[in-house]
Amino acid sequence: MSMSELDDIGDGKTKKKRGRPGRPPAPSKKPRKSPSEKGPMGVQRGRKANGMAQQNGEGDPVTLFEVVKQGKSAMQSVVDDWIESYRQDRDLALLDLINFFIQCSGCKGTVRIEMFRNMQNAEIIRKMTEEFDEDSGDYPLTISGPLWKKFRYNFCEFICVLIRQCQYSIIYDEYMMDTVISLLTGLSDSQVRAFRHTSTLAAMKLMTALVNVALNLSINQDNTQRQYEAERNKMAGKRANEKLELLLQRRKELQENQDEIENMMNSIFKGIFVHRYRDAIAEIRAICIEEIGVWMKMYSDAFLNDSYLKYVGWTLHDRQGEVRLKCLKALQNLYTNRELFPKLELFTNRFKDRIVSMTLDKEYDVAVEAIRLVTLILQGSEDALSNEDCENVYHLVYSAHRPVAVAAGEFLHRKLFSRHDPQAEEALAKRRGRSSPNGNLIRMLVLFFLESELHEHAAYLVDSLWESSQELLKDWECMTELLLEEPVQGEEVLLDRQESALIELTVCTIRQAAEAHPPVGRGTGKRVLTAKERKMQIDDKNKLTEHFIMALPMLLSKYQTDAEKVANLLQIPQYFDLDVYSAGRMEKHLEALLKQIKFVVEKHTDTEVLEACSKTYCILCSEEYTIMNRVDIAHSQLIDELADRFSHSVEELLQAGEEADDDDIYNVLSTLKRLTAFHNAHDLTRWDLFGNCYRLLRTGIEQGSMPEQIAVQALQCSHYSILWQLVKITEGAPSKYYNDYGDIIKETLSKTRQTDKILCAKTLILSLQQLFNELIQDQGPNLDRTSSHVSGIKELARRFALTFGLDQIKTREAVATLHKDGIEFAFKYQNPKGPEYPPPNLAFLEVLCEFSSKLLRQDKKTVHSYLEKFMTEQMMERREDIWLPLISYRNSLLTGGDEDRMSITSGSSSSKAGSIRSKKGRPPLHKKRIEEESVEGSWMIRNDTLQTPGALQTPQLTSTVLRENPRQAAEHLSEQNSEPGSESDYVHNPQMQMSWLGQQKMEEVNRKERTAMNYMKARSGGVRQTVRGLMEDDAEPIFEDVMMSSRGQLEDMSEEFEDTMVIDLPPSRNRRERAELRPDFFDSAAMIEDDSWGFGALLKGT
Repeated sequence: MSMSELDDIGDGKTKKKRGRPGRPPAPSKKPRKSPSEKGPMGVQRGRKANGMAQQNGEGDPVTLFEVVKQGKSAMQSVVDDWIESYRQDRDLALLDLINFFIQCSGCKGTVRIEMFRNMQNAEIIRKMTEEFDEDSGDYPLTISGPLWKKFRYNFCEFICVLIRQCQYSIIYDEYMMDTVISLLTGLSDSQVRAFRHTSTLAAMKLMTALVNVALNLSINQDNTQRQYEAERNKMAGKRANEKLELLLQRRKELQENQDEIENMMNSIFKGIFVHRYRDAIAEIRAICIEEIGVWMKMYSDAFLNDSYLKYVGWTLHDRQGEVRLKCLKALQNLYTNRELFPKLELFTNRFKDRIVSMTLDKEYDVAVEAIRLVTLILQGSEDALSNEDCENVYHLVYSAHRPVAVAAGEFLHRKLFSRHDPQAEEALAKRRGRSSPNGNLIRMLVLFFLESELHEHAAYLVDSLWESSQELLKDWECMTELLLEEPVQGEEVLLDRQESALIELTVCTIRQAAEAHPPVGRGTGKRVLTAKERKMQIDDKNKLTEHFIMALPMLLSKYQTDAEKVANLLQIPQYFDLDVYSAGRMEKHLEALLKQIKFVVEKHTDTEVLEACSKTYCILCSEEYTIMNRVDIAHSQLIDELADRFSHSVEELLQAGEEADDDDIYNVLSTLKRLTAFHNAHDLTRWDLFGNCYRLLRTGIEQGSMPEQIAVQALQCSHYSILWQLVKITEGAPSKYYNDYGDIIKETLSKTRQTDKILCAKTLILSLQQLFNELIQDQGPNLDRTSSHVSGIKELARRFALTFGLDQIKTREAVATLHKDGIEFAFKYQNPKGPEYPPPNLAFLEVLCEFSSKLLRQDKKTVHSYLEKFMTEQMMERREDIWLPLISYRNSLLTGGDEDRMSITSGSSSSKAGSIRSKKGRPPLHKKRIEEESVEGSWMIRNDTLQTPGALQTPQLTSTVLRENPRQAAEHLSEQNSEPGSESDYVHNPQMQMSWLGQQKMEEVNRKERTAMNYMKARSGGVRQTVRGLMEDDAEPIFEDVMMSSRGQLEDMSEEFEDTMVIDLPPSRNRRERAELRPDFFDSAAMIEDDSWGFGALLKGT
């Protein structure tokens, strides 16, 4: 029977009943509770007539949204309960599902049953949009935190499980899926981002679930077709016609279901994906690309073709790195399967250049994934990439960003350093007498290193290949064979530069194995090794030690005349486990090594080689190892010979005088170079090298005929000799000088404060400014305010603040002067980039914050007024991070309340209730003002009476002179010279030191009186308009019925509104005007005279 006959038979059948194809009816079972009796979580719940879910008496979640958000129940149980409710009343169940998607978008609105039955989707969405609160901008998919991260996972799982549980019946009823797809399509086209984002994610996960259903249907169709063919090919007597009919019917049902699933997928793809993959929001675009990659991998027969791949290819050019990253990861999942390469061939040819160029992407994460994708392409087809494509990736092994370099190292390993036929290569190595088959690969590595022409970056190359080519890089036996043994037949001789490169690479591999961390410049620092990594490090160190203990003397012997090679080889002992010499009874190899080092010292005068020899002796002489005595004897013998030779050569040179020849000069210079190199790391004072060096220098000074090179070396050797003597003196000196240092400083500060509090405060602030300037010079103007250096200055400021004690009245003037100097320092220079950038010293205000708590409440306002004189309108409006020091300092001056006032009048801190005082318990205003004025007078009189005692003259601040930033000082020298009230004025003029607060008070008093006079003159008309402008539109001006002809009336009004004066009003737009009309902060009665405090706002409060 042919396939057309099968179709004819199928067409003659009646339309099937929707259900699971070929599945026998389920056995009878106990019926479930109705939806009115059980909710999604299995708890009882009820419904209102409009279909809205109600809370039960115990407060358990009853909506799908709450259940999914909390995730306390298994998702399959939640879905099964919804399916049961759908079978009872599909409208109410669908209404639950619709409200689930609405609430998952963050919308507070609810779709009611009458809306669902009578309104179109567009009308429902419009209604929900009107009820959407977009003020916060956050919705479940964007809110941070573990709860909402879990919600996203639960949301996607719910959709997947829903389709999986409905795949045999409900999704084919032409009602549920049509409703859901229609709703999601409408929401995905909404202008509200939350609707668009949530519905797109739901639709893409829905599509993924449908693709899985379609794949299962396809597999079932293939199985059914094979069963049908097998049954039909049987002999006529053995053929079961009833089974053929059942298989034919099942095949037809599967095809119909497949057609319906394809229609649903087409609706989602064309209605949602095609529009949203280019959405303005990067997250939405990323969702689309991530899911289409899943479809192509899951059901490659249907989706892995150019019609779908083109969307991924186009999105490789997306402007957001997040989206480009999703594209690359989607493609990686495809290129991992080599069976899919034929279907990807056209795409590879079309977009290969773009993928290769993305290895240089500005986003490092994207570049890493692009390199990995190129590596997968290389694995699938050697011919897919040209030599130029490969070279674009090769050089990335030298990248400073380690993940990029490691990914490029994996590519390089796959391309150049992987053995294609290990068995054949091992056999060839044995025939040549080599112990390792890696000889050719190591030669290839050396050639690659030399051709890259980045010879200072061998450590970077090794680090890049370390994870992918460890077996090759740890083959030190093969490297040593190439360096020591003559080439066998078929091998080329290593050239001199190739030997140097191989030695350098060998040393880098030894360092990487011994230290087990990347080189300097790669990574953020040393990380803690795991137990497995630590064990590998120990094993590698033992392995390299055992090998190079024997090989290093031979290598030094062969290359002892080559300075570059020897300098590199002498770095190897620092990575040894020196206990192996004793434990392995390898002292003879130690003797051979010391002998070779001595030969090297005698043959070379190159500083790098000599310092390498000196460092090697220093390492081998460590007291913790038993070989120390043996090494120390060899070292002393070498120094004895050099010192004797130096002494004799100096005598000969000095005796020859002007007749000294080149040999005499060379003998002194060469020996002195060797001794100087060793004196740097070893204490050679017992050989008294300083005496001969001094003789050389004195002769050069007196006669002027000493060669410059000898003079330089003699100076350096003398310098080391003096330093070693100082070390001995320091180590032998008693430590009691340091024990009392802190107490001495504290006592000094205390005496200075007793002598003159203001000068003491200026000394403290100058010290902090000096530290700050040094930090600016070291780190530049862009300070890291979280660094330990800045924290150290702030901690010092905090400790300085504690020295002022608890009596704020006694230190009032000193603290205010300290703040004044600090403000002037912070705004001393303008930013050369322009006024929109912060002054270079603005970060100093964060240090100054530590002293704000020492200001009285009235003084805080005065200091704040002084601060505003330096600020522009732009500064007041800026809120970026670089302006945080200014914002923090202003906030520290605006806090306080009535606590400081109570401390002045009563001498004790106020209670919490004391900040809001009732009129009944308030003392008379004039009495309170007299008390405050008496307190103020106490420090005002001090300006005239307080003098520095004659026995203790005011010292010059020589030890804390502020060291300026040289560049800034040069740019603003003229400004300093012309600025009145400069630093020198405050140092030498005690009157200026102690009268700043008084000057500020007088300025405020004069301004207050001028304001009062102007107000009286303009009592009608313009002033009323001004007052009305400062009030709320619906407030009645308080000054309309008040005649102010005297100060007494102002005092009465001040008394009436005293309780409202301490209210902190939000900053108004006319902040600059308020700053210019600030009232006297030391006279609370005068505060009422200036309407800039906003009586309109106070009226609103009353």
